[in-house]
Amino acid sequence: MPELCRFYGIIIRLYFDDHAPPHFHASYGGDEAVVAIDTLAVIHGNLPSRAQSLVREWALLHQVELQEAWKKAKQLRPPGKIDPLP
Repeated sequence: MPELCRFYGIIIRLYFDDHAPPHFHASYGGDEAVVAIDTLAVIHGNLPSRAQSLVREWALLHQVELQEAWKKAKQLRPPGKIDPLP
């Protein structure tokens, strides 16, 4: 599972050729959430509220890049890296 980004202890990943809807996996400590790229809604799992807020802030800034990374991963191509929050 390629790692797209890491910031403030949060790790963002995508699976190659994963199921719809387009989404990414965010983990923090022992918690993980699956987040839809189009709506940024948590579709599975849970993160602490502060981590979830940071993930949403990051994803809003990089939504287009996340969509491109998803397309690449669906084609079994490396999705690349996305800049972290400052």
